[in-house]
Formats: sequence, structure tokens, C-alpha cells
Amino acid sequence: MEQPKPRPQRFYGYPRPVEAPHIPFTKSDDANPVFRGLLLAVGAWLVSKLGFVQKFLWTNAGFDGLRKLKHLKAYTERWDPTVIPLVDPESTAELSKLDSESFPMLPENLPGRYHSVSEYHALFLSGQLTPLAVAESLIPLILRNPKGRHSTAFIETHVDAVIEAAKASTLRYQQGTPLSILDGVPTTIKDESDVKGYRTTQGRKVNTDLMPIAEKSSWPVQKWEEAGAVILGKANMHELGADTTNNNPNWGTPRNPHNEQYYTGGSSGGPAYIVSAGLCPIVLGSDGGGSIRLPSSYCGVYGLKPSHNRLEDTESTVTVLGPLAATVADLEIAYRLAAAPNPDDPTCALFAPPGSNTRSYPKVLGIYKEWFDRADPPVKELCNSVISYCKDKLGYQVVDINIPYVTEGQLAESFTILTEMAVRAQSHVKNPKDWLKDLNPANKVLLAVGAQTPGVDYFLAQQLRNMLMQHLAFLYQKYPGLIIVTPTTPNAGWPIASEGDLKYGISDGNMTIRNMEYVWMANLCGNPAISCPIGYVDPVKGERRVPIGIMGMGEWGSEDLLLGWGRECEGYLNEVYPGGRQRPGNWEDVVSIAGAKMGQGSK
Repeated sequence: MEQPKPRPQRFYGYPRPVEAPHIPFTKSDDANPVFRGLLLAVGAWLVSKLGFVQKFLWTNAGFDGLRKLKHLKAYTERWDPTVIPLVDPESTAELSKLDSESFPMLPENLPGRYHSVSEYHALFLSGQLTPLAVAESLIPLILRNPKGRHSTAFIETHVDAVIEAAKASTLRYQQGTPLSILDGVPTTIKDESDVKGYRTTQGRKVNTDLMPIAEKSSWPVQKWEEAGAVILGKANMHELGADTTNNNPNWGTPRNPHNEQYYTGGSSGGPAYIVSAGLCPIVLGSDGGGSIRLPSSYCGVYGLKPSHNRLEDTESTVTVLGPLAATVADLEIAYRLAAAPNPDDPTCALFAPPGSNTRSYPKVLGIYKEWFDRADPPVKELCNSVISYCKDKLGYQVVDINIPYVTEGQLAESFTILTEMAVRAQSHVKNPKDWLKDLNPANKVLLAVGAQTPGVDYFLAQQLRNMLMQHLAFLYQKYPGLIIVTPTTPNAGWPIASEGDLKYGISDGNMTIRNMEYVWMANLCGNPAISCPIGYVDPVKGERRVPIGIMGMGEWGSEDLLLGWGRECEGYLNEVYPGGRQRPGNWEDVVSIAGAKMGQGSK
């Protein structure tokens, strides 16, 4: 007897599936001026004052390139990429539980093994460790005064609040009443989300007039707090999230844990550092143009960019909140807790609960070859090895796909986010005429240029957004279960050119455009995407090898599907890649440190 086919997922706001015209891939070399050092400081001041220079830089960046795209006339604008997977009213499936049985620990003899949420939970349950011992072991490592070994990855830590939360969690375990699998587990929040009692600086210099102390935490932070997580404080980030190095002259620049001659990537560079160095198994980041996935790739950890507006309304058409994690299991735990529908948010409340999509899909990977092949040879080689593994060992079908205007789409996403950032920056200062005053030099250039976007070009960008979303909908309808696979970034890390760059910052639009070549589409079109470490390549600076990541982008609401594929990529790194996963040289064995503290008698 033929089995009934599963009912299709129901959505609100799903794009009309329409195949776009076939457009041959083209990409010319970028020719943006590079500013660094004192030249950057002086040049940024001049750019911030001279409108004609701002307009020249805007045009030189190619931001007027959408005007010649004849196919856009057939598309209206799409201002918001939110697509909501709805609850199936006829479904009787129960959500899988967030417990140790559902998320078992990785084998102890696994090379490069990280301490996971499940491991902390098991140790707390057994009494071998306490949340208090873990917190007391971490605090000296992360404080800015006195300076700890990993302090540059943090902006602020409230020691008393950390100790209070850790003591409360320890008592719950002693009484046999932990709140969840996350109870007592250390975590940190990128300084773009509110945490009650902290200022949100977004990586800027503190301005008490513009940055009040938060009276309540952001929704995802609340869900982690309710689960008992011990929040260590606020993580460093690229100022305003406006670039992809995490070079931050205001708070210092955290260096890549795998190779200190490289950037962590940004703008969630602090969170990626914290996870990579073993300090926390999960950290909350944000992603407006790859800001979770790029640092995850650069630092050798896992990152999930959820569907647009899935966790919280960020008041942006491209930016979302999402987790970075040490393992895929940790990534799923963090995501599922943070993505609980918010009844007070009319958009987030409509989303089906995470983990509720129990449908089985064909195993299909889509490759846009001309685009994929632009990656640097070492990156492409590693990614092709994973795709071959998925095809030959795991039974995936690999299909060739085409996506129109990917070069122009990246430009559209870039000036969309810069325009939105410029508008919001101007609206949050007391003197709009001097709105660039307190920004670092590189951001003065970026936002001044972004503020020059004409209305007609912003409209064209939203028309291209609609074309791309409709074409993606066509692909996902044609190939149910499709995961579009690319390298996370085409380059093997971003070397720090000089120590002077860390003092003054750097403005290198050519490198920024290059390393964002694959990540932007998930932001412009609102799709979920995951980045997974898959290996390491030799550096051009320093001694230690640098990580490489692969990215999968799924249909709207397909986070569960992507996490399943992420587990298979994790299996490749742990079991197939020669030597397996590698921890960085400054990795902290927090479990051993806290265990030794327990032996000495934690307070």
C-alpha cells in the first residue's frame, strides 16, 4: 500500500516561486581605496566632512550598478524578507526534549574535543563540578582589570552578578532541581543584544547619554537566563557590526585563537574567540552580513544564522540574532531555547516552535559552480572533499543550480545594510549634523558613504531582493530539502597586515567584499544558514594553521534540516579529516581548571 506523502510546510509570506532569467556569472575586480594608519584617521575626517568625496566613494564601490539591470522591471520591491513557517494544526508530533539523552556527549578520546553543554550538565548533576567553581575559574581569565588572558574578547563583566547566578545554579543542582540542560553553563552575549544591568555599546566608546543601562534582557537572552545559563558578560564586536575583521580600536582587537597573526572575523569576533578558546560552549551573536558565520569559519567553530526575525525583531531588514557554539549539539540547544516564540512579538509569535518540523526530506545539495569555484584553491579543495563525502558516503544528491545577479546582489545587500545603519546612527544622536563624531575612523568612512544612497537605488535593491527570493523559492520547490552549499568565505582567513592597523583600524572594502562573497544572500533574502568547520590550511603569516568552514543555506524555516546536515559535517571533521578537529594553542580546559578548584575547595 502506498504511504501517504507528508503535508507540505505551511508558510506566511512565502515568495511566489518564479524562475529568474538565466544570467551568466560575471565579476570584475574591486577597486576601492584602502585606508590605514594615520592616513585613515585623517582621510576619515575629510570624508566625514566632504559630501562630494562620499558620493565619489559610493559610485566607486559600484553601488550604482543596479541601474542597468533590465530584468528588475518585472519585480516589485520586497522590503522585509520574513517568511514564517506556521504550526501544523493537524500535527500530533511531540517536540524532542532538550535533555542529555537527546544530546549525548562526543566520545572522550575524540581529537580536539571541546567541553559541551551536555558534559557540563552531567558533571554538575554528578557533583564532580559546580557552576560556582566554573564561574570562579573563568572570571580571572576574562576580566579587563586586572587584565586576564582572554580579556580582549570581553567588553564588560559584572562579577557579583556572575557569582550570584552561579551560586543559585549550584544550589539548584544540590537540591536536584536544575532548570534545564543549560543550567549553570557559562555563556556570553555579544554587545549588540541587551542584558539586564548592562549597557549595550555595540562596540562603541561608552556614551552614557546614548547607552542607558538595560532594564530587561533581549528575548533570546531571557530564554537562556530562564534556563539557568550563567552569563559572564558582554562580548567584544566590530564597532556597530559594520565590517568583518573585528578590528576595534575602542576595546582592543581579539586575535584569532588558532593564529594570532589573523583576525577573528566579525562582527561577532568576540563570541567566536570565546567559543574557540574553550571559555563557553555557546555565545549569542548577530548576523547582518555574515557576522556569525564568517568568525565561526575563521575561528573553527559552529555558527547558525536563523531565518529572518526568527529569534527577535532587530529593526533591520537584514540582521538577525543567532548562536555560535563548540559543537552542533550545543548549537541546537542554544538555538532551540532562544527561538521559543515570543507571545509579545506579533511576528515571532507566529513561528512554529523550533524542533517541530518532523518531516523527512530528500538529501539534496545544490552547487552554483561558477560561484563556488571562485574560492581560493585550498578552500575549494576542502569544501569539495566534504561534498564528495556527502554524495558518496551519505547518499546526498548533488545538483547544479544557477542564481542570477549574485555579484549585483552582494552590492545590493551591502548598501542596504549600510544605508539602514547610517539612518539609525543619525537618529540616535543629539546633534544630527555631527552624527559621525564618536565613530572610529573606518566606520566614519563606511557610514558616510552609506548615507549617500539615493532612494532610487535603495528601491532597486529591494526589487532585486524580491527577484532572488522568488528564484530561491523556485529552487526549493523544485528540489525539496535543498541545501545550497558554498564555502563560508572564499579566503583562508584575514591576516593582520600590521600592528598599526590595530591602533587606528583599517578600511579595506576590497577584502570585505571578497570575504562576504557567499554569506550575504542569506541576509538579503532572510534564509537560515549554517557554517561548520571542516579542516585547516597553512597560513601566510604566523605558525599555526587556520580553520576553513563550509556553509549550507536552506529554505526559510529549515533550521532543523541545516542542523542535521551540520551533524554530518561534524562527523566528517571528527572522523574523516586527517588528524580530526584541532583546538587552538590558547584553548582553556575549563573543566580541569574548575575540577582543580573543587579539589582545593571552592568558596
